[in-house]
Amino acid sequence: MTATEATQVRRVRGTRAGVANGQWKIDGHDPLNSNEALKQDDDGLNVRHRIETTYAQNGFDSIDPSDLHGRFRWWGLYTQRKPGIDGGRTAALAPEELEDRYFMLRVRIDGGRLTTRQLRVIGEIARDHARDSADLTDRQNIQLHWVEIESVPEIWRRLEAVGLQTTEACGDVPRVILGSPLAGIAADEIIDPTPVIDEIQRRALANPEYSNLPRKFKSAITGHPSQDVVHEINDIALVGTVHPELGPGYDLWVGGALSTTPRLAERLGAFVTEAQAADVWEGVTSIFRDYGYRRLRNKARLKFLLAEWGVERFREVLETEYLGYRLADGPAAPRPTTPGDHIGVHTQKDGRNSIGVAPTVGRLSGTRLIALADALEAHGSTRLRTTPHQKLVVLDIADDQVESLVAELDGIGLSARPSPFRRSTIACTGLEYCKLAIVDTKDTATATIAVLEERLADIDLPHPISLHINGCPNSCARIQTADIGLKGQILTDANGVQGPGFQVHLGGGLASDTRADAGLGRTVRGLKVTQADLPAYVERLVRRFLADRTETQTFAEWAHAADEEALQ
Repeated sequence: MTATEATQVRRVRGTRAGVANGQWKIDGHDPLNSNEALKQDDDGLNVRHRIETTYAQNGFDSIDPSDLHGRFRWWGLYTQRKPGIDGGRTAALAPEELEDRYFMLRVRIDGGRLTTRQLRVIGEIARDHARDSADLTDRQNIQLHWVEIESVPEIWRRLEAVGLQTTEACGDVPRVILGSPLAGIAADEIIDPTPVIDEIQRRALANPEYSNLPRKFKSAITGHPSQDVVHEINDIALVGTVHPELGPGYDLWVGGALSTTPRLAERLGAFVTEAQAADVWEGVTSIFRDYGYRRLRNKARLKFLLAEWGVERFREVLETEYLGYRLADGPAAPRPTTPGDHIGVHTQKDGRNSIGVAPTVGRLSGTRLIALADALEAHGSTRLRTTPHQKLVVLDIADDQVESLVAELDGIGLSARPSPFRRSTIACTGLEYCKLAIVDTKDTATATIAVLEERLADIDLPHPISLHINGCPNSCARIQTADIGLKGQILTDANGVQGPGFQVHLGGGLASDTRADAGLGRTVRGLKVTQADLPAYVERLVRRFLADRTETQTFAEWAHAADEEALQ
């Protein structure tokens, strides 16, 4: 392509002429930063061979830094935070000074689908190789900690023997595909997304065509009417709906993501049949690969390209350059009327029951995973699902086994009838393991839940109030879409003493919350709370909401309408 032609393309696409954003189809493949050079020098998929034949044999000190801090992510590996480094030093130290000689290893679980055999294997790996650690993420994965490089090949061997993997669980690749926890199970399901998830995984996973994207790429697919995969914050989402002529299929959304520049996804107005779904996914992913911005890493997400192009241009490029046909116009999916976390006992379409249970902020252990597998098998089940809400759904429970299983699960810390605060609180990894974190999250959330359960035992909430706690600005815990979202930071008191605390976001929500239209939370200038004062603040806020709300007002509606004084 000549310089003149490239300028014309930039004008057509809506980007500024003369500015190279590292878009492959416009600017060519010459890397514009060290991260792009690293990926071009050697595909991240190739590092597995070095891990197995060199690094696991010779130990941590043998690892090439470019692999350790780059390509290891393609196989679900990050170095974890060194213990004892407080959050006030996070920004002051280089990543190499923050990192330990141990790894977080992320097990990829597309669609959240697990068998009890797979669950037991993860539990045994956690027990044997990860100091019994296991955390359930809000992207349906399970993360292990304290993993040594010498153990990684054996962990892979055990996982792959039962059909699990860590392939592309991290990195500039298509991450795990979120799927409805009740796919193929629910009586009211619009369409089962399982075949589409399987086909996308077959085409894309470990495929060099998609192993060098500008940055991470997140997907979500659901056919459940609760819209239970937080579709508004994914790069691509397919949401079950019914076309008046074509029948069940999917409504296409693109360009969602949070972090420091949150943007909710937008509908393209296109209806996608089951037969078209994998092609459409490949088309959208390829647009991101070919036109995504690679010059600046903080702009290397699909949401920025969508903001530049708009939905009409995006759909036109998808249809003309990548699909070769026009998609039918289609209706939006109806607004959900039931919660998308699937907590509690629900009747499956085959007459048996699913039971959604809540661990506390996703914190599990290998021992508990093994106990869960044992309990399910003793009650006639071999299947379960993880959810995008740090919850678990166990499947195929006969009526006469429900109460016995509910009691046994409660005994291992998995509640089918949790308090509103345990049900609706999620937390990211936080200071305990994450090199980016500024404050503790898991223990803070756990302590806050316990206090709220005691102090607010007398109140009757009209609906659960979601509390999301994040250790840094990157919003892994989706703080901008929570009723009460907390962004970790270091606060300075009146005496000049620094300590952990949070900036407060109020009144966010997603479609699956059923309480309000999807939207980002409100920030109030100067509204911050220390870690120590967090339970008292949430209690005060909840009581003020209950005192001031109108009869039908949700927390999000109240928070957006309330005076700043009421939110303090």
